Amino acid sequence: MDKLSIISSIILIISVASIIYALIFNPADWVIYGISIVFIPLGVLSFGLIIMAKAKEEEKEDRRKEPFIGY
Repeated sequence: MDKLSIISSIILIISVASIIYALIFNPADWVIYGISIVFIPLGVLSFGLIIMAKAKEEEKEDRRKEPFIGY
């Protein structure tokens, strides 16, 4: 799970940086469309994966005993 949270954090940082770039520097319209189509969904996905990767205290033992069964 540590690898998943690291990759998701990196993707989230890249997504936020690209969105801030589009807001501050005002690039061409096609660049803004590309950023909005690619990086906004990736940001939401990576944020969700970060939240799912954190286990609550009572779930930690269950996750060690059983394989991943889905959410």
